[in-house]
Amino acid sequence: MGKILELQNLKKYYATQKAVDDISFAIEEGSIFGLLGPNGAGKTTLLRMITGIFYPDSGHIVLDGNTFDPANDIIKIGYMPEERGLYKKMKIGEQALYLAQLKGLSRAEAMEKIKFWFRRLEMESWWNKKVEDLSKGMSQKLQFVTTVLHEPKLIILDEPFSGLDPLNANLIKDEIYRLAQQGSTIIFSTHRMEQVEEICDHIVLVNLGKKILDGTVEDIKQQFKENKFSIRLKEVPGYTTHDSFDVIEQKANTLVVKIKEGYSSNHVLQYFIGQNTTVDAFNEILPSLNEIFIQLVEGTKATTRAFQNTQS
Repeated sequence: MGKILELQNLKKYYATQKAVDDISFAIEEGSIFGLLGPNGAGKTTLLRMITGIFYPDSGHIVLDGNTFDPANDIIKIGYMPEERGLYKKMKIGEQALYLAQLKGLSRAEAMEKIKFWFRRLEMESWWNKKVEDLSKGMSQKLQFVTTVLHEPKLIILDEPFSGLDPLNANLIKDEIYRLAQQGSTIIFSTHRMEQVEEICDHIVLVNLGKKILDGTVEDIKQQFKENKFSIRLKEVPGYTTHDSFDVIEQKANTLVVKIKEGYSSNHVLQYFIGQNTTVDAFNEILPSLNEIFIQLVEGTKATTRAFQNTQS
């Protein structure tokens, strides 16, 4: 598959802030893509440029192979913002029907798709309820439906699991996977790193308006690994010091070791096998995305402070 979206040297500056400072990346069609960053990093500004709400000061957006034209291309996008975009006094069924017709569906097409989604997400009894009577989780499900029912090529979900209990979060997660398998591309923006790690194929991390990380989840975890391994033993020998590794943690019969430079995991295994004990499990410990996120964001802050000090 080709690229559904390309951002080329996007910039958006405000009077006192470089909200987006020369950011470029591309998203493959049919992928689930994570756009990450702390508060104030530039994520929302990026999403608003992708959806045509803001215009970039410079740079280009290419959607589905052509220069992005908000007037004609917005129909290809479904955007679910973190803030609720629903009419509180309006009945749920009428609201879904109204929003579907705004996206270009006929009344008959809209009714068919709404019934399909209400059935899939167990919302059939909600038709005559008002939005103001819904819980946060229920309104989140409604907003998800109104985002995807016109079958957009690009679906942007900003904190889609906010307010959902675990059962409904899994329900929405299954639908995200299904939509991606059917060819839709998902941009997933959240602060919950464990969700990104589970769901996304590829991520971009932005901070202070700049892109600081871009790659597949697996490649990034490999890039930041620290040569740590977990080894579970039948019995821990009394002597666990060796030139090839340091023991940095022990819980019962499980050791966490860090292999020293110039050595490999084979050296560790050979050592313990020679200690008259049984190795029950041996696994590499890769850093979580949360650990990588904190490391990079804190590093960016430190670099910025150092630069500011040199200018003062």
